[in-house]
Parts: sequence; C-alpha cells; structure tokens
Amino acid sequence: FAYLKIAEGCDKHCTYCIIPKLRGRFRSVPMERLLEQAQEMAEQGVKELILVAQETTVYGTDIYGKKSLHVLLKELCRIKGIRWIRVLYCYPEEIYDELIQTMKEEKKICHYLDLPIQHASDRILKRMGRRTTKAELVAIVNKLREEIPDIVLRTTLITGFPGETQEDHEELMEFVDEMEFDRLGVFTYSPEEDTPAATMPDQVAEEVKEARRDEIMELQQEISYEHTQQLVGKTIKVMVEGYLFEDDIYVGRSYMDAPKVDGCVFINSPEELMTGDFVYVKITQGREYDVIGEVDYEFTK
Repeated sequence: FAYLKIAEGCDKHCTYCIIPKLRGRFRSVPMERLLEQAQEMAEQGVKELILVAQETTVYGTDIYGKKSLHVLLKELCRIKGIRWIRVLYCYPEEIYDELIQTMKEEKKICHYLDLPIQHASDRILKRMGRRTTKAELVAIVNKLREEIPDIVLRTTLITGFPGETQEDHEELMEFVDEMEFDRLGVFTYSPEEDTPAATMPDQVAEEVKEARRDEIMELQQEISYEHTQQLVGKTIKVMVEGYLFEDDIYVGRSYMDAPKVDGCVFINSPEELMTGDFVYVKITQGREYDVIGEVDYEFTK
C-alpha cells in the first residue's frame, strides 16, 4: 500500500488545532500530478492507494470550483495494478451525493470511510469549532449505511476537551453505544500552543480525561468484539501483508481495515502465500479487533 496526499493545509480552524496556522489554507494537488504519482506507484507494485489530506472531502474546491474527489476517484480506478482505493479523513458535513454514488459504482473503492467527528455533545462541538451537530452526525452515518450497507466507518474522538462535563461525557458514551462505529480511536485532549482551546477556562484534569477515554474504549471494545463475531463463518477477500514466523501464520487486511490503525486478518494456509496476494479467507474466530481464518479454496474456485 502507499499513501497519496491529495491536498495540503486546512480552512476549518477547529479551536484545538494548529494545522491552519502551520500549513496555511487548503490547497488541492492538481489531478494530473496525482494521477502521475498513482501510475508510478502502481508500476512499483502498489496494490492499495490510501488517499489522505487534512480533509479529503473538499478536494478540488479551490482549483476546480467544486468538490471533485469523486472525479479523482474515477480516474484513479482506471489505473491498472491498483486493486483497492481507500479514503481517509472525510469531514462528515462535507460528504456529498456524487461521492457516495461513486463509491457504490466503482468496484476498486473500498466501502470504508474515516469520519473524524471528535464529539457528540452539541455544546462541546460548538466549543471545538466543529460544523456539525449530533443530529447531523446521526443523519450522515445513517445515510451512509443506508446507501452502502456493507460500509465500514471509522471515527476519532477527543475526551476531556475544556469545559467537558460528566453529562457531556455520558452523552458521548450513549452516542458511541447507539452508532456502533466499526472502528474508533479516542485521544485525550492535549493543548496546542497558539490555539483558542489552550487558553479556554475549565480545563479538565488529566486523570479525568484518561478515565473518560478508557471508559469509551472499553465500550468500543465490546462493540468491536460483537462485530468480529458476526464475521465468523463468512468468507472475505484479504490482501496478504506478511508472515509471522513465531506463530506460523500469515497476516493480512480486508477492505474493512486500514493499515496501522485497524485490526488484522490472521490466515492459516498450507500453501505459501506472497505479500501482495489477494486470497479469500473463511473466518473461524473473532477477537476484540482481529479475526482469524483459513484460505477458502472452494470459494476461490
């Protein structure tokens, strides 16, 4: 896999983030240059392209006058050798219909989106400078799942943001429980110099931040375990990434797993597999974040 950075900078100005000051305004990389880079990657053996930016969903608005991520995706899908295309860092309020439709139509695009939402309390979202409400977040998640039933949604949250009360935390817990995100990461709030949030009153104690983070992650672990159990008995397509000699087992990822942040698929195989191979794996066991299976030769035939 390889990362394709499609833009630099950000225009959102969330109160906890220094990136707009450090990296400037949002600037899309011209499509021709991205296609050249992707073609070179494919020629070097890259099978999966992972699109990244501070925010991918508004790609093209500055140089083409409108959101053009769906156009870029269609062009990338034409490149021979690329098997999977994954999109990260999609601000939920910027998800648009053409993007959803392109994800449905193009077989190379993984049914996977990373939506950094940060919180679910309207009060905290407003203090963060975010541009969504809880009701809007629920609507966006529901729409994505309705349009693309097998979509996997990852999100990130911040606990202990200045002014976060126990009530805000409990509201976030309820939201996580209700939404059942497939993948979820939680970070404790860390003040960045020269950001509005760093000087806000009502800073939360470090031990409170950590306790709240741990509570959310315990809940998410239960949700994740339930999701892996639902895969047991099913056969899924997996890209082989390596071999663990100490465990005598191969390791790979499905479309549901982004590298380095999500779980793995451990593969039992009597035959030698090569890194970069795609195989069908019947899942025999689910853990909290990973699954274990064996090559399904019947399915492959």
